Amino acid sequence: MKRLLGFLPLPCLLLALWLLLNDSVSAGQVILGLAIALVLSALAPILRPVRARPRHPLTALRLLGHVARDIAHSNYQVGLRIVLGPRARARPGFLDIPLRIRDPHGLAALACIVTFTPGTVWAGHDTQRNVLTLHVLDLQDPVGLTRVIQQRYETPLMEIFE
Repeated sequence: MKRLLGFLPLPCLLLALWLLLNDSVSAGQVILGLAIALVLSALAPILRPVRARPRHPLTALRLLGHVARDIAHSNYQVGLRIVLGPRARARPGFLDIPLRIRDPHGLAALACIVTFTPGTVWAGHDTQRNVLTLHVLDLQDPVGLTRVIQQRYETPLMEIFE
């Protein structure tokens, strides 16, 4: 029973998305959507051999709050101060940040966080040295940005995924 309950969310989500995108709940669309959802859900484990085991949901919620606040602040900084500011003088640059996190799901979450934040883009990851390369639109404080990435994002992600 526990295994069935763990299987159900993905096909239900896929079916709901299918019906939403087709803008129809006719019997044919429901049957077709259900068939596609079940087949894709059965094939999904083959595409993702490493299972995520997230822990500490309160840490995840706290991280989500930090990310939301940082995205809002970065939108202000990039939009009003750099792009539309009277003296728009951005100092773009690349920054190498040493990482301790090794879990692929944590790295993927970190990539999303960094890329969602305006003004920063994940530019590369050296797997040998475990170093993240960021492109930053306005690189004023490399040490401070390194500390933010490592303490506000990487440490909670390690707690959640490792």
